[in-house]
Amino acid sequence: MSDKRIVFITVSSQEEARKIARALVTEKLAACVNIIPGVSSIYTWKNELCEDNELLLIAKSSAEKFPALAGRVKSLHSYQTPEVIAMPVVEGAADYLKWMDEALED
Repeated sequence: MSDKRIVFITVSSQEEARKIARALVTEKLAACVNIIPGVSSIYTWKNELCEDNELLLIAKSSAEKFPALAGRVKSLHSYQTPEVIAMPVVEGAADYLKWMDEALED
C-alpha cells in the first residue's frame, strides 16, 4: 500500500469547487483535483432529511498532507461540517505515483 490518498469533498457551487481546488493544488496539498458536477446528495442534518445538488471534488494527496488539506478545506468551505474523507491508494501506476510525489514536494 502506498502513502497516497484519494480525498472526497462535496461543495455547493462551481465557484466554491474551483476556489478550493485551486488552493489545494497551488499550496501543494493536492497533486490534482477533479471537479465532478451533478451529484445528488441525500442526507440528514440536524434531524432533518435534506436533498441537495452538489459537486464532488476528488483530490489526489498523501497521508502526510491530509491533516493540512482537511484544515484548508474547512477554512475555505461554506459548510459548517464539510465532507473531507480520505481513502488509501492500495496500488497505482508507478509513473503516476512518482508524478504525485513531485507535485506534492514543498
